Amino acid sequence: MFNKVILMGRLTADPELRQTQSGVSTCQFTVAVDRGYTGQNGERQSDFINIVAWRQTAEFVCRYFGKGRLILIEGELRTRTYDDKRHPDVKHYVTEVYADKVNFTGEKKSDSTSGSQTAQNGSYSPSNTQGSITAPAVSNGLIGADLSDFEEVASDSDLPF
Repeated sequence: MFNKVILMGRLTADPELRQTQSGVSTCQFTVAVDRGYTGQNGERQSDFINIVAWRQTAEFVCRYFGKGRLILIEGELRTRTYDDKRHPDVKHYVTEVYADKVNFTGEKKSDSTSGSQTAQNGSYSPSNTQGSITAPAVSNGLIGADLSDFEEVASDSDLPF
C-alpha cells in the first residue's frame, strides 16, 4: 500500500501551537492550494486542505510560518468520522493530511511595513542586506544544531562539482 501527499500552498491563517494532555505539541492549519487550471472567467480556483502536524514538525510550523506564507508539505492522507453531539443520527467525515515533513519553498517574503518581523513569521528581517529568510539550523531533523564547521561559499564557481 502507498499513501503519500505532496502539497505546496499558502497558509490561510497563523498556525497555533497546542499541547495534548500528555504534553505532545500539535497544530492544525489550512493550506490554500491553487488548481492547475483556470475557470471560464479566468480566475484560478483553490482547494483548502486541512493539515495536522505533531511534535517537532508542529513546533517548526508555528515558529517559522504565518498567514499567507508559502509552504511545502509531505505527508499522508487520513480520514476519520465522528458523531454530531447535537444530532445523534448525523455522522461527520473529515479528511486531513498528516504532515511528515514541512519545508520552506525558497520564497522571499515581502514586507510592506518597516522594521523586522519575528521568527514566528519566518525570521525575515528587511534590514538584512540580502533580504533573505533565515531558516533554522537543522541537522538530522534537529533544530538548533551547531553549524560552525561550515563556511559560506561566495559563488558557484568555487564548488568542485
